[in-house]
Amino acid sequence: AGKAFRKFLPLFDRVLVERCSAETVTKGGIMIPEKAQGKVLQATVVAVGSGGRGKNGEIQPVSVKVGEKVLLPEYGGTKIVLEDKDYYLFRDGDILGKYVD
Repeated sequence: AGKAFRKFLPLFDRVLVERCSAETVTKGGIMIPEKAQGKVLQATVVAVGSGGRGKNGEIQPVSVKVGEKVLLPEYGGTKIVLEDKDYYLFRDGDILGKYVD
């Protein structure tokens, strides 16, 4: 995956994320059918842009860093396929929050 990110870097306030995989088995060991699985809203940040311009012309840095886990909106984002893996491109302002350890 490292080579793919050398070929693609987000611009401005864009954030490239990889969605976490859906739960396929419950804690009790019951298999969950694909149709019953909910949409995964948690993702890991894999690349960020340099930031967007504010009202005064200064660059505002992106609020997340590579490797952080974030909460995504249910809809939105642009799907990008790099080396047969699906990634999604979101604006920094569209990300709902980040998980803190």
